[in-house]
Amino acid sequence: MSKTDTTDTTDAPDASSAPGDEAAGADLSTAPREETLGGPTLGVIGWVRWFWRQLTSMRVALILLFLLSLGAVPGSLIPQSSADEMKVADFKRAHETLTPLYEKLQLFDVYSSVWFSAIYILLFVSLIGCIVPRTWQFVGQLRGLPPGAPKRLTRLPAHTTWRTEAAPEEVREAALAVLKGRRFRARTAGDAVAAEKGYLREAGNLLFHLALIVMLVAFAWGQLFKSEGGKLVVEGDGFSNTLTQYDDFKSGSQFGVDELEPFNFTLDSFTGTYEKSGPQRGTPRTFEAAVTYTRGDGTDKKAVIRVNEPLKIGDSKVYLIAHGYAPVVTVKDGQGKTVYRGAVPLLPIDNNITSTGAIKVMDGYRDKNGDKEQLGFKAFFVPTFAGAGKGSMFSQFPALDFPVMALTGYHGNLRVDSGLPQNVYQLDTSKMTQFKVDGGTGVAQRMRPGETMTLPDGAGSITFEKDIKEWASFQVSQQPGNGLALSGAVAAIAGLTGSLFIQRRRIWVRAVRGEDGTTVVEMAGLGRSESAKLPEELADLAVALTARAPQAPEPAEAEAEASEGVEK
Repeated sequence: MSKTDTTDTTDAPDASSAPGDEAAGADLSTAPREETLGGPTLGVIGWVRWFWRQLTSMRVALILLFLLSLGAVPGSLIPQSSADEMKVADFKRAHETLTPLYEKLQLFDVYSSVWFSAIYILLFVSLIGCIVPRTWQFVGQLRGLPPGAPKRLTRLPAHTTWRTEAAPEEVREAALAVLKGRRFRARTAGDAVAAEKGYLREAGNLLFHLALIVMLVAFAWGQLFKSEGGKLVVEGDGFSNTLTQYDDFKSGSQFGVDELEPFNFTLDSFTGTYEKSGPQRGTPRTFEAAVTYTRGDGTDKKAVIRVNEPLKIGDSKVYLIAHGYAPVVTVKDGQGKTVYRGAVPLLPIDNNITSTGAIKVMDGYRDKNGDKEQLGFKAFFVPTFAGAGKGSMFSQFPALDFPVMALTGYHGNLRVDSGLPQNVYQLDTSKMTQFKVDGGTGVAQRMRPGETMTLPDGAGSITFEKDIKEWASFQVSQQPGNGLALSGAVAAIAGLTGSLFIQRRRIWVRAVRGEDGTTVVEMAGLGRSESAKLPEELADLAVALTARAPQAPEPAEAEAEASEGVEK
């Protein structure tokens, strides 16, 4: 027995083969060829074309979309200068090591950073470069006709065949009517009928990508032309929509102050009610601000602003975002002259509206010697006090059931004239001396509404008036592009739904005369992607067509019926 030679001679040229055969074999080979040095290289135009093809590919578009969403993560985790500069300053003080790195990476201004803008613009260009050629291809498909039938329909995955006594022309006419009745684009091509359906799949795909562009445009438009400002208003006070009236104001780079909507409003009253018992005790039940507003025409109108129910005035929306208390205090000097009287808004520090703040008497006060001086008081307010000896002084409930305010007094220089910005809710005591009082802890005194704290050495007094007002904080925003962004989001969902659930498919029906004189009908379908619904749809169409072109008996059955007729 001879040994079998297992040497692979596939790639070895036959000694008897001609040089022309080797060249032909080389042309048919799919093996990678070795590139010789010094061959043709891409020029500048070639590299530009290559880069454009890569940029406009679906793979790169998905990568850029992922990078855009990934780049937005730091913007939601790290305080942004465009949203709250105070939080950014607090973060920098607390993280002195990370701050230089974050500043170099522009992580405090993510959405206006160079790298985020680059991703944004590249995604925009990629989507446009992807949509334009595909749109022209789709238009060409809509203008074209369904392709003709393949030679052998029985080789397609979904097919059926039967014989009928109807003429081929009648079968084709019936097939054309059935397919058009099912909203197929159909035509007769030779001995077959060709039909196609599911063009909305590509239309949905294009709509989805176009909607992404619309959303990107809306986002950019909103960022460039937006404005947003906050204002705290005490009951009875008002607000006019001018730049100087805002407590804080942010706007896009293309926004002009003259674009502010002309209106003003007065906070008539604030109403807040809370759950009094159960596991949700203290949860707000009513949270609304009654206002009187006036537009440019000078007509007064009443409105109620609730959470998530803003007041719409032209292109502006006024949102209710916060609430608190503003105790009314009266400060008198040693001669009994009133030097300050007003409601002092205090900022909540917990859900039960335990609040802190500062009272500043900057002008009009003189000490016992007649010298000008400034007063300051640290205020700690609880709307519902648990009572002395019942734990720390924190509110037990958000409503004004048992209000108490603790005051700590100072005299000296508030440093408000130093030119440096100050927080109105904090007191700079670096140039001030603390008062010593007889009641309370010696430096602070708890007061109920109507009570007065006398300052030592004839320095005067401060009275906690019985009138406790409430305040509401409003956000006034002009956000162009929101409607466009919403339309884009709805269109994107509709387009994505169409591209996922609509299948592009083709149906062919061939009818030819058989050797026995009957008509042979072949019916087949082909989808761009595998789907269990295509065979079901083909079977349904076949049933509808057999109703017009009934199945003929098989030859054996026909002979049996004929013989039975002869015997009879």
